[in-house]
Amino acid sequence: MTPAFVSPAFAASPAAHRLAYAGLLPFVLGAALLWLVRADAHPYVAGALSGYAAVIVSFLGGIHWGLAFAQPRPPATLFAWGVVPSLVAWVAVVLPPYAGLVVHGVMLVVCYLVDRRVYPLHGASHWLTLRFRLSAVAALSCFIGAAGS
Repeated sequence: MTPAFVSPAFAASPAAHRLAYAGLLPFVLGAALLWLVRADAHPYVAGALSGYAAVIVSFLGGIHWGLAFAQPRPPATLFAWGVVPSLVAWVAVVLPPYAGLVVHGVMLVVCYLVDRRVYPLHGASHWLTLRFRLSAVAALSCFIGAAGS
């Protein structure tokens, strides 16, 4: 299996980094609001945070499909793992927020740990520092949100 070529210019894209960090705003804002809003708004904020976490966890699985599509004969494991985060996130969304947000947080950590093993095999290891930062803030936000729900 040969890693796909990744342009150094794309790997260092400031726009990608800015957009990635902007994607943390719903996590941080949602976690903070769960501690600040009145009780009647609480279910809406918790649902919004859980829904956004589910979208991001699903996106992380989808990256594995993208890695597989870039190869002429990809391993089936990329496709199989690519579906797991979406299925777990789907279950987490229907759980009460105190439990579902913990599941999302754990999945964000698990996805990062899987990516630490998979990305280098596919020429994407240059994204791991950014992925660590994003996953740490997103998971912590989910855990803080769970504690506030």
